[in-house]
Amino acid sequence: MHGRGVFALESIRKGARIIEYTGRRIPWSSVPEDLDDERTYYFGLDGGKLVIDPKIGGNEAQWINHSCNPNCEAIEEDLGRVFIYALRNLRPGEELLYDYQLEVDVPRTKEVEKENRCTCGSSNCRGTMLEST
Repeated sequence: MHGRGVFALESIRKGARIIEYTGRRIPWSSVPEDLDDERTYYFGLDGGKLVIDPKIGGNEAQWINHSCNPNCEAIEEDLGRVFIYALRNLRPGEELLYDYQLEVDVPRTKEVEKENRCTCGSSNCRGTMLEST
């Protein structure tokens, strides 16, 4: 879809906590303007001042792909920890997907949308991984 992907090894029940999105917490202000790897996404935390950098201390959760028709969701819990939960029952071999809902700190233009293009192919695809407007 967009990158490597993560797949269920066994059945996962709706509502199950699947994995924590791990990595080093860094300030938004230290994230470079031009990233070396366009497939690295920093996970913004609710306070807006910190992000999770999966390149250092990250796990398999960093490879979960985006979909406009997700079967998982990312939920930030106490102390800035982010967990991935199943939105429905998942079968072995099924790819885990959540809606990235990316936020940008620049005006949303066609160019910004193109940079964050979605290729999930779902029938309700927004065409972008950016948050819904």
